[in-house]
Amino acid sequence: MNGYNILVVDDEPEITELIEIYLKNEDYTVYKATNGQECIALLQATIIQLVILDIMMPGMDGMEACRQIRETWNIPIIMLSAKSQDMDKIMGLTIGADDYITKPFNPIELTARVRSQLRRCFLLNQPNSGEQNANVIAVKDIVIFKDKHVVTKNGIEISLTPKEYDILLLLASNVGKVFSAEEIFFRVWQEKYFDSHNTVMVHMWRLREKIEDDPKNPRMIETIWGVGYKIEE
Repeated sequence: MNGYNILVVDDEPEITELIEIYLKNEDYTVYKATNGQECIALLQATIIQLVILDIMMPGMDGMEACRQIRETWNIPIIMLSAKSQDMDKIMGLTIGADDYITKPFNPIELTARVRSQLRRCFLLNQPNSGEQNANVIAVKDIVIFKDKHVVTKNGIEISLTPKEYDILLLLASNVGKVFSAEEIFFRVWQEKYFDSHNTVMVHMWRLREKIEDDPKNPRMIETIWGVGYKIEE
């Protein structure tokens, strides 16, 4: 279960360094922040799959950071705090934390909890390769939840317009099939195609800006020059 980016937020360097050692041994990539403001800034700039968040920090504390994270990101949050009172745990879990561990902690236990949260969020929620799930389509790092009209990339929800969603759903539901601009326009807009290639191109560019790591060199939606567009596994 390697390849995940973990953000550790704590104002005590010895704590973040200790956690970093154990997480790197599990092949996770570790990012570090010392307060809530740095945490939010890193989340905006980097794809993060899980946050380990201390409560008591200068500036924006862990509780406020947790609230702000939950407004935008649907990723696991493990609260880390010297506070052990039940009300503190309840408050942390109520505002959006997925787990809570108190200091001093066993780094092996923390690593196990990280592994468990990642498994629950990114593996158990994916369709099994041997089973058909009519409401979920997974292609590369994109998952479409048709019943909820939700699209995620690496577990993070992406905001798409209805037409962008319909284009992505059409291509992802027919992996390997090439659709011309005319056919995409007819299937998505449900209108006869009258020289609307630019309409499809504009929507395709906007869609790629949201789902591709590098929109200028797309790896999700391929352009077959002179033919159309397709998605490959």
